[in-house]
Amino acid sequence: MKEINEIQDEIIEEFEAFDDWLDRYQLIIDYANELKKNPMPEEEKIDRNKIDGCQSTVWFTCSFEDGKLWLKGDSDALLVKGIVALLLTVLSGHTPNEIVDADLYFIDRIGLREHLSPTRSNGVAAMLKQIKLYALAYKSK
Repeated sequence: MKEINEIQDEIIEEFEAFDDWLDRYQLIIDYANELKKNPMPEEEKIDRNKIDGCQSTVWFTCSFEDGKLWLKGDSDALLVKGIVALLLTVLSGHTPNEIVDADLYFIDRIGLREHLSPTRSNGVAAMLKQIKLYALAYKSK
């Protein structure tokens, strides 16, 4: 498994291939479409797994196997589903310590934060907070 920063650098490189933000949005949608290939089971899309603070409906679940967190997520909005997919790509399959200590610089470096509405930015922050909370919970086990 690649390190978190290595994955972030690959994503940054992928986004840097496009100057136009319409193309970058399309790339985010491509990530959303990849997520559809391994969908979150409908029975996991329940209130307990919902992320508060998101404009769209977003769900996350987490399992802990072999010392690593395995995240699943989904959203009812295509662009947000792509953002969920990006976060899963970077963080799923890593140890709680790696996730807690991660500096997620790719969000700013690809220009995502500046191209999201304030409510969407708050939603990304809420998603990251939930993932870090999962990591902290399993870190203590």
